[in-house]
Amino acid sequence: MADRVHPMPALPSSSPPPEATETTPLHPSFRRAPPPSPGTYVIQIPKDQVLRVPPPDRARRFKKLSARPLRRRRLRRACCAACCAVLLLAALAAAFVGAVYLIFRPRAPSFSVASLSIRGLDALTSSASLTPQIDAAVRADNGANKKIGIDYRGGGEVTVSYSGEQLAGGPWPAFHQAPRNVTVFTTALTGKDVSFTDEQRRRLAAEHAAGAVPLTVEATVPVRVRFGKVLRTWTVDVKVRCEVTVDKLADRVAAVVNRGCRVKVRPLWWWW
Repeated sequence: MADRVHPMPALPSSSPPPEATETTPLHPSFRRAPPPSPGTYVIQIPKDQVLRVPPPDRARRFKKLSARPLRRRRLRRACCAACCAVLLLAALAAAFVGAVYLIFRPRAPSFSVASLSIRGLDALTSSASLTPQIDAAVRADNGANKKIGIDYRGGGEVTVSYSGEQLAGGPWPAFHQAPRNVTVFTTALTGKDVSFTDEQRRRLAAEHAAGAVPLTVEATVPVRVRFGKVLRTWTVDVKVRCEVTVDKLADRVAAVVNRGCRVKVRPLWWWW
């Protein structure tokens, strides 16, 4: 007889089976910003309009501010162009002056006092004012310049003074001096109401008795320089100061000893 097989009873479970839960993917709305609170509005404007188009009430100010960089760039470019032009002109001028100097080798003229004829200074013991008259013979030497002529213009002045007191003054004549030329001219100088202190009269009388009276001859002459036959400069002033000694203050020509003349002329680049 066949054996029976009885089914085993199901063992009780210690924990209830897990309940089935339904899972759903995250909705894209969870990644966005939370919705605005009630009573507010969100206006979406295209990005290009946000960057380029200002609000109507600020359009004028925006236009003014946006034009500043362009204006500054134009100003910088203009300043750079002006500076470059000035530097170029300065370089051309320096090259021109250098070429003229190398070609002509300019030298300042030299001057000396050839003679002085003094009248009206013999009454040294009198305290009254004097009216001296002096005929001055001046020697202008342009021998150092081989290709440069000098035009002495009108308006120059020559003065003679003693111990800082001007005795007489007169004009420097206008004339043209050719290259390698020496010109001696005479000019009449006149003084008026010249008076000396007691100390100056005593010293002047002692120097006159010793035959050595120091005088100062000064001249300021407007000149123009000719480089060759075509090129000329504008008018500049040449200042001359000569220290001389005369042996007498009589009515005849006095012997003059030149103790040196100084000539002050502006540099060559100033003549253009």
